[in-house]
Amino acid sequence: DLLDPERLIQCPFVKHHLVRACRFPYHLVKCKESNPEIAKKLATCPFNARHLVPCHDLSNHIMKCSDKAFMEQDIVTGSCEPSQEQVKNGSTWQAPPCDEDWETEVLERSNSAFVW
Repeated sequence: DLLDPERLIQCPFVKHHLVRACRFPYHLVKCKESNPEIAKKLATCPFNARHLVPCHDLSNHIMKCSDKAFMEQDIVTGSCEPSQEQVKNGSTWQAPPCDEDWETEVLERSNSAFVW
């Protein structure tokens, strides 16, 4: 099952490393640092950073990559672009409410004596 976080994935740097899917991105970073010579020979897939393939196979991988379909679907449906209503009304982001009172905190600190 591709969605199972406990499934084992083979490391592209050291073939006898089998890593749980949930830990795989972290393992890739560490293993890349530990194996710089192997890392130079591998290229990263533009559709999924977890796909590391030999540099000479990258174009073949791009043609067959299963994650390419997700990117193409996003482009076709335009889901990466904001809706026309969002564009017309501007940003919909709002800052979360803040219950801090910095002036009160400064006054409280200034009244307390500093002891070394």
